[in-house]
Amino acid sequence: MSVLLCDSNCELWHTRAEELGLEVIPMPYCVENEEYRYDLGKTTDFRKFYDAVRAGAVPKTQALNPEDYKRILTPFFERGEDVLYLSFSHKMSGTFAQLDFALKELKERFPERKCTVFDTKSISLGAGIQVEQAAIMKQNGAADEEILSFLNGYTDRVAVYFVVDDLMHLKRGGRVSGVAAVAGTLLGLKPMLTVNEEGGLSVISKISGRRKAIGTLANKIVEELRDEETYPVYVLDADCPEEGDRVRDLVLEKRPSAKIVRQTVGPVIGAHCGPGTIGVIFTADRRPVPLRK
Repeated sequence: MSVLLCDSNCELWHTRAEELGLEVIPMPYCVENEEYRYDLGKTTDFRKFYDAVRAGAVPKTQALNPEDYKRILTPFFERGEDVLYLSFSHKMSGTFAQLDFALKELKERFPERKCTVFDTKSISLGAGIQVEQAAIMKQNGAADEEILSFLNGYTDRVAVYFVVDDLMHLKRGGRVSGVAAVAGTLLGLKPMLTVNEEGGLSVISKISGRRKAIGTLANKIVEELRDEETYPVYVLDADCPEEGDRVRDLVLEKRPSAKIVRQTVGPVIGAHCGPGTIGVIFTADRRPVPLRK
C-alpha cells in the first residue's frame, strides 16, 4: 500500500487536494521576519501578502531540512505505507538534496519501506496538473507503476507560460541579469517565460506592453490546447484578477469547451514572480520550445 504525496508548490487548491485524498507538504516562506507554511490557500491571507510586497517587503523562501523530511515521512513508514512523492522541479531548489539525506537515514530505520520520488520538472500548477491526474488514477485503482508510466509521457505535454509585471523580482531570484531587468523595465518589455524540459525557466519571447502580453497568453491556449475534454486549463494571477479573467474570457470566445480553472498564485511562487504575474497551464502536444540564446 502506498500514499500519494505532493508539496504545496504544486498549488492545487486545498479543497481539490482534499477531494483527491492527497498528502501535502506545506512549503515555507517568510515575510517581514515572520515564517509561514503555504497550505494551498486554506488559511492564507493573500491580500496581506501581496500588499506587503507592493509596499516593498522582500519575501523569502527556503529549503526544508532533513529533519523536516524525516518528520513528514516517518509516520507513513511506521504505518507500513510506501510513498509516491510527486515533487516540484528539482532544478529550482536545493531542498531535494536535503530530502536525499533524510531518505538515506530512513532507509536504515525502515529497510522494507520505499519512497519513490517523481520530478514533475515543473512548478505551480504545471506540477499540480500532473499531481491531479495521478491522484485521479490512484482513486480509480491504478498501481504506482501505472501512474509513473503515465507521468513519464504526460510531463512533456504540460505547457506553462507566464508573464511577470516587474522584472526586478526575477532579477532578485537570479532569473535575469540586473542590466536586463532595468532595460526591460524602462522599455516596457514583458518577457514570456516557460518551464523547459529540464525543469528550469526559459524565455519564450519578449512582448511590448501589458495588453499585448495578455492577448498572447490567451492565444497560446487557443492555438496549442489539446484534449480539453480530459484535462483542465489553469489561468493564474498574482493579485491581478481582472487581467486573469480577461485571459479566460478571450480563450472561451474561441475554445468554449475548455475547462478553465481560475486561481490565485500562492505566496511561495509569488515571492519569486511578484505581483502582477499572469500564468497559464494546459495540456499541449509538447512543452514549449525556449528561444535560443
